[in-house]
Amino acid sequence: MAPVREVIEQVLSAHEPYPAVVVDGHWNLLASNDAVGALLEGVSPALLEPPANVLRISLHPDGMAPRIVNLGEWRGHLLQRLRRQIALSGAPELVALAKEAQDWPAGDDPGGLPAQEIVAPLRLHTNRGELAFFSTITTFGTAVEITASEISIESFYPADRASAAALASTASR
Repeated sequence: MAPVREVIEQVLSAHEPYPAVVVDGHWNLLASNDAVGALLEGVSPALLEPPANVLRISLHPDGMAPRIVNLGEWRGHLLQRLRRQIALSGAPELVALAKEAQDWPAGDDPGGLPAQEIVAPLRLHTNRGELAFFSTITTFGTAVEITASEISIESFYPADRASAAALASTASR
């Protein structure tokens, strides 16, 4: 796994000043870059204890949920991803996670993305003001080791100029 860890560290570092997280097939946080702090402001330390789960961190009422401006939309996006993953794997851990998530606040349900949106943005209140992100997920599609094939890197990019400027100014400090 040493070569995989080196690649992951390179990707995380190169993505600065924007947040990026590494997760396993059960949504457990394996690693992150320093910029992820912008996402984690105010998250209960208990949710960050290993094995920290990014779905819980995102949607639990003691996590990011109270600061997510578009909680209904973001929640719908994440739960759709989770349901798709359950349909493919049938993993009992994911089924249990989906059941747990049913008890968390739903926010306002926007009824799908507005027509002009091509991605589900994450809009978040932070100490830098409101930040907006879109994300991409990278997987090791040609992994020869099973462990690497279960790892994904979610990279968050600023969805507007104000967010890019806020993150860039933080990085230059």
